[in-house]
Amino acid sequence: MLENIKSIYFIKNLFSNLDEGRKFKIVKYNKSLQNNIDINLINYKIFKNRYIIYDENGRGSEYNGINEKLIFKGEYLNGERNGKGKEFNSYGKLIYEGEYLKGKRNGKGKEFDSFCILKFEGEFKNGERNGKGKEYNLKGDLIFAGEYLYGYKRKGRNYIQGKLEYEGEYLYEKKWNGKGFDDKGNIIYELINGNGNIKEYYDNGKLRFEGEYLNGKRNKKGKEYDESGNLIYDGEFKNGKRNEERKEYNENYIYDLD
Repeated sequence: MLENIKSIYFIKNLFSNLDEGRKFKIVKYNKSLQNNIDINLINYKIFKNRYIIYDENGRGSEYNGINEKLIFKGEYLNGERNGKGKEFNSYGKLIYEGEYLKGKRNGKGKEFDSFCILKFEGEFKNGERNGKGKEYNLKGDLIFAGEYLYGYKRKGRNYIQGKLEYEGEYLYEKKWNGKGFDDKGNIIYELINGNGNIKEYYDNGKLRFEGEYLNGKRNKKGKEYDESGNLIYDGEFKNGKRNEERKEYNENYIYDLD
């Protein structure tokens, strides 16, 4: 008896000169062929560039039709991901584990990066982060805890090396209404509707930027630093980018740029 997955590949290759719809129809209703290859086609479905094999409990394993890699394993309902399941990338690495509804991520779930390191855990709705959640960096340190709406941070707390750095509201991932803190918990800035003086930090706790914000972006005067704390830029910003007239710092030399 051929294993289910091998049987599917046999069918696919046997009818490779036919389009997907015609191929499935012929095989589905040809009972003699089913008996010859010893497989019940009711337990799987063929879609464009992907294959799903179902077991007797309604669970399924979904494969990429191009490289035959497993891309999903879990529960289905009416041909759609529904219930608990796991997603995998093209290299077979786990990228999501959690709940689904009508084919989309819905409910509690966890997202992983390409190294299988947890980067988010929380609530999903219609395939996006919605509700409460937490984000982590590559070291596993908590960097944000709060609420999401339509996939974006809505409000919460931002952390750097375990210490509170910002608390308040966000607008499309930009800090909007809230307060910033130093490593001792003292308030060092306040943003109102994305406006005010602000300080940004690297993951290692070093100062990254200090200056003015307008509508959630760097605007007017500001300074930038590298991850070692060295000043690399001192000048004007516009819409989040360095303006034309400025001074750049490099290895203790100062360049005036017109």
